[in-house]
Amino acid sequence: MNQFKNITFLFSNKLMVRFPKNVIKLFNSFIIVFILISLSNNKLTATVPKNVDAVDGRVKVKKQTSKSAIFPYKDSGDNGSILSNGFWIPLGVEEVFDFTGFSHFRLKNGDIFTVTSGYNATVSSDNGKTWRSTRMVDATKYSMASSECLQTKDGVIIVAFMNAKERNWTWDNNIFDAPGATLPTYIVRSLDGGKTWLEPQKLHDDWTGAIRAIIETESRSVIITSMMLLHNPGRHAVLTYKSDDNGETWQRSDILDNKNSRGNHAGLMESTIVQLKDGRIWQLIRTNWDYFYESFSSDEGLTWSVPMKTDIDASSSPGALTRLKSGRLVLVWNRMYPEGETTTTLYDNSAEVKASYMRHQLSIMFSDDDGKTWLTPTVLAKAYNYTPPNDGSWDTSRWLSYPHIFEIEPGILIISTENGGLRVKLKEEDFLR
Repeated sequence: MNQFKNITFLFSNKLMVRFPKNVIKLFNSFIIVFILISLSNNKLTATVPKNVDAVDGRVKVKKQTSKSAIFPYKDSGDNGSILSNGFWIPLGVEEVFDFTGFSHFRLKNGDIFTVTSGYNATVSSDNGKTWRSTRMVDATKYSMASSECLQTKDGVIIVAFMNAKERNWTWDNNIFDAPGATLPTYIVRSLDGGKTWLEPQKLHDDWTGAIRAIIETESRSVIITSMMLLHNPGRHAVLTYKSDDNGETWQRSDILDNKNSRGNHAGLMESTIVQLKDGRIWQLIRTNWDYFYESFSSDEGLTWSVPMKTDIDASSSPGALTRLKSGRLVLVWNRMYPEGETTTTLYDNSAEVKASYMRHQLSIMFSDDDGKTWLTPTVLAKAYNYTPPNDGSWDTSRWLSYPHIFEIEPGILIISTENGGLRVKLKEEDFLR
């Protein structure tokens, strides 16, 4: 019996089987090969919580249009300039011509990093004047959309993205659902400052409307925001993923959902996050209900509080929220009403209610106390001499939406928008007066 190793395997809690050493070695080799094959086939790599039930947003939509906003506009004045793409900006804001990409960060060597063309890692060594690109992923398999990126304190670059190559949109208005719809969430990592890249990891297959934020917390956890299209009826929900090992493994949060929503632009959508000074994570969520909703996490993005209405009026569009070197929070977003007005056209865009899509003006505001109070918002860009039609149609070429914020130097911000192609630079101090 010396040829047998004293190891037993339990099957169905009944049968105990003893195996020889050479069989065990073969078995172990099989397991390793199986794992590698599974990873190469983009199997899901994120763990999910034991309680997979969604958190009900308990949203009760009341009368849609209010007659005044909590935050009045700061008069942007008549002085300003017209950009090359026809948008107006106030004095003190300047157009940026050579900047590329949307989500940015500085590498440890001082270079600026972003993602371009759906597959390139793009870097600038001269503060955004010139750029060079290298391939991150196999372009025949991946088209990286809605990318968010950072470099951890340990030097690992993590990029979260949706893979448009696997996009399958199946919405059917007859059933108000999209069975089998897919637009997966992935991450891809570099361990050597962007010289080489590991194989992308798939976190879920479900339809991801957008990825809007990635942060590293004070305790070095990495958190990304994502979305899932839920079914019966179809509606959007938000969630986060957390990693405690520089993105090697991920844990999924509970899902924030409003079960009263129905429609392909309905529910809780396109959230952004920031860590507050007390350690909690604050999630600011796009809705169709005239205001951002918020949720808080005390365990760095694994569980979230029931989403509740904020005082920040907003159109049905996502915001960009980040902490600056000064310690202030800054929010860039599309408000519910245009400057100087208290009504706007509400659009039926396949949701449980009509919503404001006031995307032709972009506003900015700052907070010194972690979002408890805010300085008066200011319009930082708007479509010049433009009045949206009131017949239910819209002109997306005049939109300034899906903003991104990059603090290129302390107190100097680059604001970019995915819709409208805005790229401007401003000084934080100019908006604090």
